[in-house]
Amino acid sequence: MTDQTYSFVDPTLQPHLYTQSYASNKQIEGVKILPIRAFQADEGDFSEVVRFSNGGKLEGLDDFEIRQINRTRLFPNSIKAWHVHERQDEVWYVPPSFHLVAGLWDIRVGSPTLNHTMKFVLGSNVSQLLFVPKGVAHGTVNFSSQTAELFYFVSQQFNLENPDECRIHWDHLGADFWKPERD
Repeated sequence: MTDQTYSFVDPTLQPHLYTQSYASNKQIEGVKILPIRAFQADEGDFSEVVRFSNGGKLEGLDDFEIRQINRTRLFPNSIKAWHVHERQDEVWYVPPSFHLVAGLWDIRVGSPTLNHTMKFVLGSNVSQLLFVPKGVAHGTVNFSSQTAELFYFVSQQFNLENPDECRIHWDHLGADFWKPERD
């Protein structure tokens, strides 16, 4: 627990005290978070979800070319995981009115962050884009009591006869991976 003593705390609780870690987690190689500017006004708000350069490339991800835009809904308390693509990169967007937790797992042979995982919140009153490179397994969980939506921009068009997708069972890392962290 902690080596520090807090004189204002009941001595029987001292052995159970701990300090939460605020150290930043190691980022998976190639994963990027791109903030989106949001503008507030009396009547509501406005956000530019994506901007394109004159060459049609997504600003902030110059090598990413959008080939298709998809939307998925997650019902309350549902998990969609694990998915992985050999050729397809993705950019995720969760509108700020929704709340989803994204999970990423680097399973790329030779990656400096092989087997590293990340979890973070998307939506929840924040506008941002998440770049998921090919080879990084990904999924999401909806802890809320309402249906949530995720929009994702992909670098490959879906081909029903030759889908660039494979899956790993949702609890391969243990069911606890998808549980909310509790303090």
